Amino acid sequence: MQAPGCGAGPIEYRAIGVLRTPFERVEGMPIQPIGARGVRGFAAIEPQYQLGLKDLSGFSHLILLYHLHQAAPGELLIRPFLDGAEARGVFATRAPRRPNPIGFSVVKLVAVRDDGLEIEEVDMLDGTPLLDIKPYVPAFDARATDRIGWLAGRAEAAREVRADGRFSHDDPGLTTR
Repeated sequence: MQAPGCGAGPIEYRAIGVLRTPFERVEGMPIQPIGARGVRGFAAIEPQYQLGLKDLSGFSHLILLYHLHQAAPGELLIRPFLDGAEARGVFATRAPRRPNPIGFSVVKLVAVRDDGLEIEEVDMLDGTPLLDIKPYVPAFDARATDRIGWLAGRAEAAREVRADGRFSHDDPGLTTR
């Protein structure tokens, strides 16, 4: 795929591993890591990338970037889990139905093994392809904010709200036409 308007060559990613979680179906999954306290998983890393796990044990949290392999094709207007009544612009949400189905989660690192990572606070589907791992560093990643848009007064609900089928391949979603 050619990146539009930037003159870059094709954009390709290869999975570095696969995420193993207790969630075999999208329905009922936590929608954010904050709703997955105590939920354990494993990031199984492909052998050719395992050397890259060196030095991760010194971090308590990691940022995982992954491919939302079960999400339906992207829509520009969606009804997010925390506001099912009103259509929102996809870039103002964290919904999985996106032009590029890339997900991210900040997870707790429990242990580093030779073949992967024991993690906690997982909010992704079992079998999700893992694209990258980055250490979470509060000095780099945590920011004080002045506003959080339409999520004001709703963000805390992510602790309890669970996914339904609205972003799966079977859901027609909204159209932008």
